[in-house]
This record gives sequence, C-alpha cells and structure tokens, in this order.
Amino acid sequence: MTTQTSIDLRHKASLIEAQWSPRVVAEMNDYQFKVVRIEGDFIWHDHQDTDEAFLVLEGQLRIDMRHGSVLLGPGELYVVPRGVEHKPYAEKEVRLMLIEPRGVLNTGHEGGERTAQNDLWI
Repeated sequence: MTTQTSIDLRHKASLIEAQWSPRVVAEMNDYQFKVVRIEGDFIWHDHQDTDEAFLVLEGQLRIDMRHGSVLLGPGELYVVPRGVEHKPYAEKEVRLMLIEPRGVLNTGHEGGERTAQNDLWI
C-alpha cells in the first residue's frame, strides 16, 4: 500500500525565505499551485493568455485593477481574468497560493527586478 501525503500550504509558505518568490507545491495537468509571501506593492501587469487565481492563506490582500479593487482575507479566492491589468498589495505580510499554468511569469510581459524564477519547488 502506498502512503499519500497531503500538502500543508501554510507550512510550505513559512519555509520561503524571500518575499515575492513564489514556490511550486503541486501540479495538476498543466497548472501549478504556488505559495508565496508578499508585503507591500507589486507592479501593474497582466497575463494575456490566462486567468490567475489568488487564494489567501494568512493576512489580507488587496488586488488593484484599473476599474476597482478586491479585498481578500484568509480562505478567500479571487480569479483575475486574462488580460486584466492588476497589482497585488499587502499592507502587512500575506501568505497566499497562486494557481496558474506552468511557465507563467509573475510579472506577465512587464519583466523587471520583481520577475521571479519559474519552476522552483519547495
């Protein structure tokens, strides 16, 4: 009999040393489940070819969009539709899970110093 192990998302997020550095914890088909610690402002960006899901594990996340914003607390999920410019913001540290296709850059086509390396597992 094979023993299966569940993934403790909050524990995995606590192992990440640097903020804004997503780490993969699981894959399903072509999608990756990533945990990340963030605080402060990110950059405006979009993802032209895919939606992006944000699931807050701890803290409060605001996702700004050009037409308004959404506030998320622990256990809340929001999907940013493909092509919608957005900018995550956390006044205090937030731990969250991102769900997106393998290979999607966290900064979309904007690039820059906040672009995280893809496919790093924790």
